[in-house]
Amino acid sequence: MRPLRSLLFVPGHRGNWAEKGVAAGADGLILDLEDSVPLDLKAQGRAEVAATITRLRKAGSDVALYVRLNSLDTGMSGDDIEAVAIPGLDGFVLPKTYGPDDIVGFDALVTHFERRNGVEPGKLEFLCSLETAEAYANCDRIATASPRVATLFAGTARDADVSRSIGFQFTPAGAETMYLRSKALLAARAAGLEFPIVGVWQDLTDTEGARNFSRQNRELGFRGQVLIHPSHIAVANEVFSPSRFEIEFYEGMIAAFEKAEAEGAAAVRYEDMHIDYAHIKTAREVLQYARQLDAAGAAAK
Repeated sequence: MRPLRSLLFVPGHRGNWAEKGVAAGADGLILDLEDSVPLDLKAQGRAEVAATITRLRKAGSDVALYVRLNSLDTGMSGDDIEAVAIPGLDGFVLPKTYGPDDIVGFDALVTHFERRNGVEPGKLEFLCSLETAEAYANCDRIATASPRVATLFAGTARDADVSRSIGFQFTPAGAETMYLRSKALLAARAAGLEFPIVGVWQDLTDTEGARNFSRQNRELGFRGQVLIHPSHIAVANEVFSPSRFEIEFYEGMIAAFEKAEAEGAAAVRYEDMHIDYAHIKTAREVLQYARQLDAAGAAAK
């Protein structure tokens, strides 16, 4: 999975909105076949999503493309996958999962339709959405249920499936979901999944709240955020990227340590802090991540 700072939901039957997300700088799009598509427009949505994937790729866009499927208990997942598991797609967002058995069920369907639709075997990855009490309780097992699982998406939306399932009352400060987000983050990283994501911020007018939400989640360790409006893309991209200050700080740390190392020391005082090999590993990881983001941005242009 590539780094994804911003993943924008686009209603599947409104495919012409996808270009707006690309133009606004989203790292990825989630073409939605679930909650944003009326029941009588599901077939139209599938056709539009497939057309959107093909159109964006023919236009040369390298934006990451995922499709949110309908849940297994609707009986529509197979129809969704059959229609949109096509070359150019990166994977699926799996909604309303309860445990590892759901992931295995989705995997079997995707494996079948990859082969039928001429997609490279194993190409389509899973972003597993945690939006039920059972999913959070089983998130460590979900993270390892299939080689297709690329990350966990910690859902915390106000008055949505997750809040109804767990019973929390949303607050902008987020104390009521701190444990849930931390649990999902730990499960993802323990499973070797590098880019855990979180979302969503629903207030379209509270830009400072959106920034604070992104900042708090980056401080926890999340690498990106799912969004419902293009106006939040720039904020997410900024917050989930290493800042110029961070880059210069860690470059200076490495230079100071390497100088000390050349003189026979394995520790150095830098900016009034004790620095040793453990800190340098972190510094190099941050700089490598910044280079990954730069490379991904260049490829998307």
